[in-house]
Parts: sequence; structure tokens; C-alpha cells
Amino acid sequence: MSEQKECEVAGLAHGYGFDPTHGYRLGDLLQIGAPEEPASFASFWRERFAAAQEVQPGAVLRDTGRDTARWRTYDWSFTSTGGTEIRGWALLPCAGKVRRGFLIGHGYGGRSAPDFDLEFEDAALFFPCFRGLGRSWNPYISSDAKWHILHDIQSRKRYVLGGCVEDVWVAISAILRLFPELAGHIGYLRISFGGGVGALAIPWDERIGRVHFNVPTFGNHPLRLQLGTTGSAAQVQRFVGKCPKALEVLKYYDAAVAARYITIPAHCACALFDPTVAPAGQFSIYNALAGPKELYILTAGHHGYSSQNSENEELRRNCYNFFADM
Repeated sequence: MSEQKECEVAGLAHGYGFDPTHGYRLGDLLQIGAPEEPASFASFWRERFAAAQEVQPGAVLRDTGRDTARWRTYDWSFTSTGGTEIRGWALLPCAGKVRRGFLIGHGYGGRSAPDFDLEFEDAALFFPCFRGLGRSWNPYISSDAKWHILHDIQSRKRYVLGGCVEDVWVAISAILRLFPELAGHIGYLRISFGGGVGALAIPWDERIGRVHFNVPTFGNHPLRLQLGTTGSAAQVQRFVGKCPKALEVLKYYDAAVAARYITIPAHCACALFDPTVAPAGQFSIYNALAGPKELYILTAGHHGYSSQNSENEELRRNCYNFFADM
């Protein structure tokens, strides 16, 4: 199967000014490690998690009256760190008992609606918009990805990605305030930006039991900042070129380094070809995972291809099976 996908990658037409495989084949990608971590990496995140646990989220659900055959739709909001208001949606099943919950992130394009097509049984689904993005618009943070990714990047404590990580932790607190019976039965999943933020958040929060990352970003900054990209890394590359000290901050925001501390079962979808999130960074995260893990290989990410629909359907089935006994 991997040989077939590598053949399809070789035939993909594109107009990028660089090779979105960056010359890596699958065997090469599976050998990429994570960069060296700062001595205070773990203590930095553990201290932030402890502080986030002191936040009272004040979670609110409001029935929208917009239901589907499967889901009842709610507006969901809570207060995250720094008094930041986070808004999104929650989907509750129209019938049956809720026995598990899923926190579902989003890509850097944000989200404008929940994912009604998800078919998790007996589950409550929660879709926050991370600070500054989508429904969580903030007058002090740009909603444009190319500026959002640079917000306070000079400061290890104030960098916006740290706030987004805290939004994950406080979102879990908000879920458990509303549904305390879901304790021990919460999973996290999402793509790209949401995958990278999740990888930074999950090692420190034992309330999350399983995780799925789809083409996750922020992996292996020393490598990804050298590779051609159309994604947020392009903005960071330009900024670091003018302000190299930002690299010292990024050492604490490396999802591949954080993955070394993820010991819960993890399911990853990593692409061989991706113009937005370099495959080398994705695989660096997968390779570093310390617990039980499964890998689904995508032909491409952030780019269309002939077998995309069939791969996505197979990946979806794999995901449902992975979370079946959570």
C-alpha cells in the first residue's frame, strides 16, 4: 500500500515553487527524530497546566433549535485563561445515553460550524474555536492565520499558541463541569493546527484518554523552518530571519518534543506530500510518541488527489475503530 501511495505522490501535479515531499520517502520519514528539548520544557508546561486548572470556566450550553436526524446542536461557551471567552458548538445525540465525549479542534482556517457528519455513537462532541479564531474572535489577536501565528512570538509566556493550549485544558474542565460522568472517557482529535496544539496540550492532562492527530503541525521546528511551505511556517520563517531570538521561544512549542511525553494510545494520519505542513514535521511527531500508536499513511495533505475520498473514508473507519472501546 505504501508503494502504491508513493507512486501516486510521484505523479501528483502541482504549481508550488518547491517539492512538497522535500525529497523524503516513507522510509526516510519514519527515521526522523525529535529535536533536543530545553531542560525546563516539561516544568514549563506542567506549571501552566496547574495554573489553568485553577480557572473556573463557567461553561454554558444554549440549545439552538437546529437539529439533525442524529444531533441536537448547542452553542457552547466558557471562560479560558486570562478571562478569554471561548465560543463554539456542542452536539448531543438526539437519542440514547451519552457515555463518552470528544474535544474536536480545527485547522488554521478556523471553523464556521460543527462537523455534523461524525458518527461516533453514544458521544457528546465539543467544538471550541481557539482564541482569536472563528467564534472566539478577540480584538487583541488577529484572526488572520499569517498574523495569528506570530502573536507575541517573542515571549515564551505570552505566545498565542500557549494560550490555545490552555484553551484545550480549560475546555476539558468545561466539559466535565457539564458532564461529570464523562470523566475517564474523553478523547481528542483534529487536523493540522488543531493537531499541533493538541500534541502540546495532551502530555500534561491525564483527563484525555485517547487521541487522533491528522497531519499535525508544529513538529520539529529546526527542520520545518528550513522546508518550503505555503502554511503558517512560512510566516514564522520570515519572522525568525529578522528576529532569530524567536527560535528560543519555539523550542518550548515543538509538538515533536511534546510527543515524547504522550503515553496514551494515539492514532496518527501523516501525509507523504503536503505543501502546507511539511511531512517531515508530521512524522517527527508520530515517531516521538511514547505510548501505543497507530499510523495511517495519506498520499497527500492540504492538496487534492485521485484517491483522496477513498483514503478519507478508510481513515474515518480506522478512527471509529480506534476510539470504539474508549
